[in-house]
Amino acid sequence: MSSIQNRRQFIETAAAFSIVPRHVLGGSGRVPPSDQITLGYIGTGTQGIREMLGLLSVPEIRIVAVCDPSERALGYRDFSAQGLLKAIRRTLGNPNWSAGAEGEIPGGLHAARDIVQTYYRGSCASYIDFRELLDKQKDLDAVKVMTPDHLHGVIAIAAMKRHKHVITHKPISNRLKEARMVFDTARKTGVATYFVPWDANGDMTQVMNWIREGAIGTLREVHNWSSRPMWPQYATIPTGMPPVPEGFHWDLWLGPEAERPYHPDYTHMVFRGWYDFGGGSMADMGHYSLWSVFNALELSAPTTIDPMFSHNCAFRGNVAYTIKNDYSFPTATTVRFEYPARGARGPVSLIWYDGGMRPPTPEELEQDGQELPREGMMFTGDKGKILAGFLIQSPRLIPQRRMKDQPAPATERDRPHEPGYVSPGLRAWINACRGGAPSPGNFLAATAITEAVNLYAVALRAGRKLRYDAAAQTIANIPEVNRYLTREYRRGWNPESI
Repeated sequence: MSSIQNRRQFIETAAAFSIVPRHVLGGSGRVPPSDQITLGYIGTGTQGIREMLGLLSVPEIRIVAVCDPSERALGYRDFSAQGLLKAIRRTLGNPNWSAGAEGEIPGGLHAARDIVQTYYRGSCASYIDFRELLDKQKDLDAVKVMTPDHLHGVIAIAAMKRHKHVITHKPISNRLKEARMVFDTARKTGVATYFVPWDANGDMTQVMNWIREGAIGTLREVHNWSSRPMWPQYATIPTGMPPVPEGFHWDLWLGPEAERPYHPDYTHMVFRGWYDFGGGSMADMGHYSLWSVFNALELSAPTTIDPMFSHNCAFRGNVAYTIKNDYSFPTATTVRFEYPARGARGPVSLIWYDGGMRPPTPEELEQDGQELPREGMMFTGDKGKILAGFLIQSPRLIPQRRMKDQPAPATERDRPHEPGYVSPGLRAWINACRGGAPSPGNFLAATAITEAVNLYAVALRAGRKLRYDAAAQTIANIPEVNRYLTREYRRGWNPESI
């Protein structure tokens, strides 16, 4: 019996023998505590807190604990100097709230705990180690994982093995074989899981209708380009040994990764640029744009992955040389995946671009006097093209004259932001936690996109075209790069024993 059911029975029994206030049992617009999902929030950096603000007002969820190895708001970086602080103050209704450090961007364990306690006007536990949270927080139903990428898989597996429901941010893991362990654990335990990018995926219905109707002929290629990275990507390992900030538990932040000296250029918003700690630009944005494409086209595993990427140069004395970089993602990449035919669909090429790279402007768009937007997606057939993506209001055939006889585009799904709003994916996860059907955004639905994102990183590290054996989960033509499919776990951090 779930802990949610146990609490419900307890309160119903107590109500039979005592007078319980209306707000405890639930009134109009309220969810009684017995029905709330108690959540541990793991990862309270800037993005973690940003997403926490919306979750606080969801009546079916109660955050009971926060966890982060960084205790104080020291050294955090963000996309705006004041944006997050203003959002926190609006949520709490306190124009004077601060993280306790003048001029610092909010982040860390103490700031998150204060936000939760202020909002609920109640207590919130705090932990620096997620393992301690999972072992000691006895009232826990679920966790949300908002850490750097390299910790996602380890934490999700540990939580599921303890039969906790799990929400995780992108990616599932930044190692392919660790991601497989996540999927296997989710399948074995049967807990409710939810992968956050599902809610941001666009509706592929119109695009697939056009493809099936032959509007662009036979589909040949899918192009997806992103303006990421939006963070520095360093071509060399940081030098120097600055002191570890007060209250920052570097060993816990490293987690399963190899020991090395602390440096701020590894942490906070720049982690995603490092192979050890991140998944690169495709992990950041590809899940949002491509997950629905994978499902609609029934893409499974690629046969080949062909990388092209920028490089960095430096001087050694007065002699220029190309930096050999096996530490961080390139500034700009183009990676081509080949997918075999399946059913009535022929073979398809998927081409990913980042760092300002994108396909050449198609002739069809030039006829409209337009250029490709900085973010987008294009479906190319042998008889036409479809333009779609985040910055396109709705998918459209190009050139514009081809839309003359098409029905008006469907109204975009509303995305209200009023307090208490629950997205469709989160709503489905809440229902799954209560015994309902699995969310369409559950972990197992993300196996193919997860495989592609991790192979993107492996191909960039290899610097050569890969031939992938999906059945064996190995790189067939360059065996030595198979080491990039997994990681060497530090003692005490292997998810099989954690």
